[in-house]
Parts: sequence; structure tokens; C-alpha cells
Amino acid sequence: MKKLQLILFVFILLFVISCGTTNKIEALKPLPTTDNSVIVKNKTSFIAMPVEITLKEIQQQLNKNLKGLIYNDSIIKDDNIEMKVWKSNDIVLEEKNGFIISKIPLKIWAKFKYGTDFLGLNDTKDLFLDGVITLKSKPHLSNWKLTTNSTIEDFEWKTSPTIIVAGKAVPVTYIVNPALRFFKTKMAKEIDTAIDKTCDFKPQVLDALDNLSNPFLSQEAYEVWFKMEPQELYVTEAKLTKNKITMNMGLKCDMQTTVGEPSEKTFDKKKIVLKPVASMPDKFQISLAAVSTYESASKIITKNFQGQEFASGSRKVVVQKVALWQRNGKMIVALDLVGSINGTIYLTGIPNYNTITKEIYFEQMDYVVSTKSLLLKSANWLAQGTILKKIQENCRYSIQKNLEEGKANMLPYFQNYSPMKGVFVNGEIDDLVFDKVEITDKAIIAFITTSGKMNVKIDGLD
Repeated sequence: MKKLQLILFVFILLFVISCGTTNKIEALKPLPTTDNSVIVKNKTSFIAMPVEITLKEIQQQLNKNLKGLIYNDSIIKDDNIEMKVWKSNDIVLEEKNGFIISKIPLKIWAKFKYGTDFLGLNDTKDLFLDGVITLKSKPHLSNWKLTTNSTIEDFEWKTSPTIIVAGKAVPVTYIVNPALRFFKTKMAKEIDTAIDKTCDFKPQVLDALDNLSNPFLSQEAYEVWFKMEPQELYVTEAKLTKNKITMNMGLKCDMQTTVGEPSEKTFDKKKIVLKPVASMPDKFQISLAAVSTYESASKIITKNFQGQEFASGSRKVVVQKVALWQRNGKMIVALDLVGSINGTIYLTGIPNYNTITKEIYFEQMDYVVSTKSLLLKSANWLAQGTILKKIQENCRYSIQKNLEEGKANMLPYFQNYSPMKGVFVNGEIDDLVFDKVEITDKAIIAFITTSGKMNVKIDGLD
């Protein structure tokens, strides 16, 4: 019986001793700081955009604005002809060898004076004409305004001009045509004036820039706002080919990504500088924000620790769970431990990015001061740099998925995106290049620079 009691006593003693080797650590938790808004102002960017204005669009604008009576000569004494001209149907435009060829259907009323003034032997007759005028115009686009220098190439009568004299239809083409030679110059100037008034695209371009400068919520879940601030607008000389006017436009701008609250809009379209240039690059460079929540990052890092033990001699710990948050601009990494030490320890570090592995990792990682003081008293072996280095190697995670999401979020703005009616943006995005990391109270944000190409098409303006 005594022997049995001795064995039981030894067993209990060993149990107590074994329990005593596992320390319970209760480090002071560093609370997160609140930072609801972070603004990152990126370097000035340059966006190159080939711009295309279809002749169909110019044709639409002409037909919309050039209506009814387009020419009125009410004085008969100077050339014996009084004339009014109406546009009778839609104007049709086409391109030929760098010129705009216009087919303009017209109806003409003319009163002409014939006979002699001797003894008052003269008369006037009304003449009604219906035909199509062919206009040849050399286009120029300056300061987003289309101007033309036009000449009339031909008249095609739908019905021969005639008047009734003594009950008979008498052809008067021989009378009308000399007057038309004088009329041609006036009519060409009227058409040029109409094009000049109608085809000023500057208001639409400035309105489009004004719309693009509005901050927009690019990632709602993480409150990520994007804003572009145009500064200068460049444009090359326009060219007419294949039924469209093309030019290269360049936009100098600042791009901002804001987390939390959108920054205030400061763009004033009245103050933007318009500059003509001979040429410009054909690519753009912009910045993206790849957002990773602390929750998602914690889950990924926790997986890195699965099945791994961190040992010093016979003492060892296993990381069960990882939690992340920010405090005063630094990352707090909380590790839940079991083994020779039970409890939670806290580390601090500065996030950085590995461009090769596309991973976020933490530099200058060390124990939080209160945690380190506690470890030096109760578990000096865990505070040693060797184990800390091994832990640091596992505190990393890939943001490849976030980069893909960031690029995917930008793609809709390059796939027939229309900031306003009649303006369409298309393009492509190149590979992503890391810029820097910022941390907020909600997420880790990797700012990425990307380049690409884009073009703007104007077709269907109001």
C-alpha cells in the first residue's frame, strides 16, 4: 500500500513539474490607432491618347445645326438677282485624298430682272431651283475647333431651271449659271462659317475632362477613391484619312488614391492650358491601388505557420493563429502560441514588397517593447534573434491576386468606357510594377504603376 502511495506521489509530482515548464504569457496588447483617411499623391503622369473624330460625327453636327434658310441675298440691284437658299435634306460627307467632299441638297428661290430699262421695258420673274451642290473642303483642326477652306465643285440640278414666258417653259440655265459663279464664292464662305460655328469640340473635351476629374469609388469594400487632376492638354496637327480626323492628344495630370474619404475636387476646366505640339509619346503611365484587408492577410500568414515548430534546445512553440493591424504607421503582428510558452506575443514591423516573388513582407521586425521585456524575464530563449528571424521569414504573403484584381478594376475604363455621351475610351494595360506600400486602419495598400495605350473616339455627341 505504501509502495502504491509512493508511485502515485511521484506521478503527481512529475505531472506538476511538467505543467510548470509551460509558462503562461500575458503580454500587453498594443491597440490599433485610427487613421480613417490616407492620401497618396503620386508623381505627375502623362497620358497619351490618339483621338478620332469620324466624318459621320461632323456630318451629324452639321445637319443638326445647319437647318432651314442658309443664304439670303435680298438686293436685286447689284446683279439683277435676288436669292434665298434652303437646305432641303441631310448633308452627306466623305473623304477623298485628304479633302472633305460635301453633298448639300438645296432649294433655291430666285427673282431675276430681265429686259431693258429703256422706257421702263423690263420685268422680273420668280425662279425655283432644286439641286445638289458639291463642296470640296480642306480641313484644319486647331485648338479643338474644325475650320475649313472650301470651294464649290459642281451643281447638279434635279430639275432644269425654267420660267414661264408667254405660256411656255423657257430654259434659263444660261441666265442662272453666270449668277451662280458669283454665288459660289459666297456660298462656300457660308458653309465654312457654318462648319466653324458647328464643329467646335473644345467644350465637349473640357466637359469630358471635368467628368474624369471627379473622384470615384474604385473599391467600395475598402473605401478606395481615385481622382485625376488634369493640368495641361496637348494636341498635334489633325489628319484626315479613311473618313475620320485623327490627332494625338496628351494629358499631363496628377493622380491621387485616397483611402477613407474622397479628396476635394480642384480641377477648373477654365484654367487648363491647351498646347499645340508636333509629336508626343504613344503610351501612358498611371498608378493602381492593390488593397489587402488585415483579415485576408492574417489568414494567409497563418497558413505559412502550419506544421512549423520554432525551437531552442528542448523548448519549442507552435504558432496557432496570426492577426494583423496597424499602430502609429507600423504593422502589429500578433502570434498566438502553444508549447513551452502559451499566450499571445506581439511584434512590430514595416511592410515592404518583394518585386520578384510579388510578396508583402516586414522589415525591421522586432518584439513590441512590453512583449520583449516580458520575454526577457520569462522566456529569454524566445526573445533571441535566431527564432525571431525564423518567424519573420513566415510573416509574408503574396499579393498576386490583389494585383490581378487591381488591374481588373481598371480594365472597364479601357473597354469602350464612355465618360459622357458620344465619347468612348479604349486601350490596353501592360504589366504592373510596384511603387510603395501604405497602411491604414482598414487595410494594407500596395501602390502599383502600370503603363499602356489608349485612344479616344468622338462619335454621337448631343
